[in-house]
Amino acid sequence: MGLVYADIEVGNLFQKRTLPLRALVDSGAVFLSIPEHAAIQLGFDTSEVVTREVVLANGHRQKVPMIGPLRVRFENRFCDLSALVLGDEPLLGAVPMEMMDLILHPATQTLSVNPQSPYIPVALAK
Repeated sequence: MGLVYADIEVGNLFQKRTLPLRALVDSGAVFLSIPEHAAIQLGFDTSEVVTREVVLANGHRQKVPMIGPLRVRFENRFCDLSALVLGDEPLLGAVPMEMMDLILHPATQTLSVNPQSPYIPVALAK
């Protein structure tokens, strides 16, 4: 097994700017995270947005900017959400993967649309 990456597109819904990104897929992470340079390219001023305190993988707490609303696209799927401005590469966490009904395949190092719902994402609502 190794690292899994996916090609996504992230868009600022207010300014209609989009940016293609290659994101590390991490089902152990919760949110979408993007680096500051990507947030700036999307038109966000990271000093003018709300902050959120997060717990990092090493257990440390850190306050980071949270931007949005964003539209995230993968293949024929999209979802609207906010993202943390954090790190040096985009990180696709569990929330956007669940919202788009995506399946992570660690053995083949791929991310795909759920084959049981190939046309419309399905979410568990109970």
